[in-house]
Amino acid sequence: MHSYLIVGKEEEAEKQVAKLIKKLQAFPLEFPLVKISDVRALNSFTSKTFSKKTAIVVRRIDLAFVATLNAFLKNLEEPQKNLYYLLTANSVHRLLPTVVSRCQIIRVKSSHSLDKDEIKKVKKFLEMSATDKLLYVKKIRERKEATKFIEELIIKLHQNLLEDKKAISKNARLLRKTQRVANRLKANTNISLQLSNLAISLV
Repeated sequence: MHSYLIVGKEEEAEKQVAKLIKKLQAFPLEFPLVKISDVRALNSFTSKTFSKKTAIVVRRIDLAFVATLNAFLKNLEEPQKNLYYLLTANSVHRLLPTVVSRCQIIRVKSSHSLDKDEIKKVKKFLEMSATDKLLYVKKIRERKEATKFIEELIIKLHQNLLEDKKAISKNARLLRKTQRVANRLKANTNISLQLSNLAISLV
């Protein structure tokens, strides 16, 4: 197997990446993979022949655009000798099935569950008025913090969708809106604008 997908929380995924690199006895090289231009840069590098084992580490591949994943797929389909791909993701749900099927899946501590404090925080946010939601999201400045907040929101809404049969339509609508914002945040759009729009729409 030349491609590994480590799924779970980032801290645990990092430990697994380190273990794999040691097991494979490979030299690690990090590559970002969000835009198609990233794939072109990677392909330019991997067009060479590798005499020593090399591990291409791609963190949070679930944040890559669909077009990027499609462009990257060929790398997984036609692996070359001495080259390995170590991919990490918080979830397989945001990845193309064709990408997932070409990797050995290693699941670490799940990111699909929230602890008690996270559940309480997200539930409280969903129950706020539109005005209070706006005030809440205005405090979120950093993209990493915004992404974490959106991911927690998606997990909770997905949970609500499965558990509350009487409000399937409402929860599905809220989940779609939140996922759209998650995708826009990937595209480096204005954090404050996207979160403010989301706060207004989640009513």
